[in-house]
Amino acid sequence: MPVRVVETSAPSQISGANSEQISPPFCTLLSVGQAFSGTQNVSSLQKDEAWRVNVRIQGCDLDHGYLCGTMEALNVPMADTPVVTFWEGEIVDGKNYTFFTGKWEATSEDDIRHWTKFPSFSPFLCQVEVDGGKSLDLSNYPYIFMRWKEQYFVNVGTDCGLTIAGFYYVCFSCTDGSINGFYYDPNSSPFQKLELKSTNEGRSGFSFSSYELQ
Repeated sequence: MPVRVVETSAPSQISGANSEQISPPFCTLLSVGQAFSGTQNVSSLQKDEAWRVNVRIQGCDLDHGYLCGTMEALNVPMADTPVVTFWEGEIVDGKNYTFFTGKWEATSEDDIRHWTKFPSFSPFLCQVEVDGGKSLDLSNYPYIFMRWKEQYFVNVGTDCGLTIAGFYYVCFSCTDGSINGFYYDPNSSPFQKLELKSTNEGRSGFSFSSYELQ
């Protein structure tokens, strides 16, 4: 949820085509109720700036490549209160979603440019350039790649000075629950980095009641 501003200036196995792709492995750190905290770097050419961010998973359906949750930015300069958004996510599994976004003003070149910022993506680059990763078996890979798209503001109006027009390219580590992401929006500062760590602390701030998707 960056400020509206335009800047002026290796896996164990990569299989062949597979008509019955297996969903990413279940990970207890990517489940309903799990919380994460960290920062989003929203620096521009004019100044360095980072917001403290809390994320909580509200729904997760690996079979359909779906998850959703809330994101809370705590120290947004132009807001009198923490800004909370609700987001929905697409899990890149080769079955429901590939590495190519195909919407939200993102071209395949934009996709490659952002995914390659994650070192864990490098083994897949050549195949993704061919078919978006449809023929990759990601089921045993220790990282899960996702896109998070904020859908609406929960506790503020659309005139809050922030935008949710873009989306996040996200890489989740099944090993330690860490999350790295990069925000994409042609009208915002490029490559705003999201860095989150899994936390077992109690709930704080705004959150919906957790639910399991059926």
